[in-house]
Amino acid sequence: MTIVADENIPALEDYFGDLGTLIRVPGRDLRREQVAEADVLLVRSVTRVDESLLAGTPVRFVGSCTIGTDHLDTAWLDRSGIAWSAAPGCNANSVAEYVFCALAALGCDWRQRSFGIVGCGNVGGLLQQRLHALGVECAVYDPWLPDNPDAATLDRVLGQDVVCLHAPLVKGGPHPSLHMIGRAQLEKIKGGAVLISAGRGAVIDNSALLTLLREGRRVTTVLDVWENEPDIDTALLQLVDIGTPHIAGYSLDGKLAGTRMIRAALSKALSLPDVSDIDRDGAASTRRALAPAAAAPDEFAAMAELLLQIYDPRADDRRLRAGAAG
Repeated sequence: MTIVADENIPALEDYFGDLGTLIRVPGRDLRREQVAEADVLLVRSVTRVDESLLAGTPVRFVGSCTIGTDHLDTAWLDRSGIAWSAAPGCNANSVAEYVFCALAALGCDWRQRSFGIVGCGNVGGLLQQRLHALGVECAVYDPWLPDNPDAATLDRVLGQDVVCLHAPLVKGGPHPSLHMIGRAQLEKIKGGAVLISAGRGAVIDNSALLTLLREGRRVTTVLDVWENEPDIDTALLQLVDIGTPHIAGYSLDGKLAGTRMIRAALSKALSLPDVSDIDRDGAASTRRALAPAAAAPDEFAAMAELLLQIYDPRADDRRLRAGAAG
């Protein structure tokens, strides 16, 4: 079997080396002649996979080690009988940990706060599980999951101490999320609360948020996602407490999870033997840091220090501001 893979996918040998010849290529410049003899193509989101790339090739499986599928012409792949898979949720652990690292950077003891989660899919659902394990109260708004045990109205969710936005961007249908959080919804967030957006930028009306912050409304704001990325509103960047460049899910832990998920999908699609997971749990120390503990301030300080040694979003904040200024 010949596998052509984006050279930037981690642990390729570990997860695919047992299957045959592994050929690494630059994903951004992948050409048709490079897959002319490939049985399997492994890509990231930087590679467009469609008829012009694969028609007439022996490729039987396309795997994208990323969460999205916008770069895959899935309709054409289906018509052509080419199995495919992405890795939804591979970065969920990283984004959930970003939330706690951001709170650590803000000095916000999550054990003393109530949480509201908007969007309870892979990321929001994992955050909910972590909060339950910590004994932290949370309310969830996700109209697609009405049976969630923490289901609440959007107003109630927005009224919690920490409001986390993890909804996908949906522009139509019964539950659109485009500008779901506009001026009226932002007014529901109480003074002194923390707003963390790490899903899709346009779920918040960025202009409305800019106006609110300019008016002096004190909402501690953490934005990892922005409208019109990468052309973000630099005026809004200057007013948020922490601003990062859509980096929350960009971690080795998430990338390895994507590689692992695609190997499992390939094994299922082509009836191949699977490989046992290799222990690369880079997040283990973080999960230990989040373990339930008494609410003593010095214990929170110790946990926060450990988290910030693993990842400090303020460093990315400084780089983003410097880049925007330059």
